[in-house]
Amino acid sequence: MAFQLIVMYHHPEDVTAFDEHYDSVHAPIAARLPGLRSYTVMRPAPVRGERPPYHLIAVLTFDDEDAYNAGMAGEEGKAAVADLANFAGAGVTMVTGPANAVV
Repeated sequence: MAFQLIVMYHHPEDVTAFDEHYDSVHAPIAARLPGLRSYTVMRPAPVRGERPPYHLIAVLTFDDEDAYNAGMAGEEGKAAVADLANFAGAGVTMVTGPANAVV
């Protein structure tokens, strides 16, 4: 069963600096995680004119929980976690778990 890490980034003070760092530094680090099967990023749009609760949401999918644990325990996983301090000062919310496709 697929296993996902979903990272929800809170709104940064400096959107331009956040986006530049995320796109040019952080995403390439995360993309090298061993066992990573897919990696998608969404910058949520306002709904009915209201600000979305998060600035950016990343969904990283692995084959299973063992692959996720191995990837995060390795050099790339440690580097990705350490890099959060360089750009995500507004905070992040992370959730992990098994993922089932509905459609």
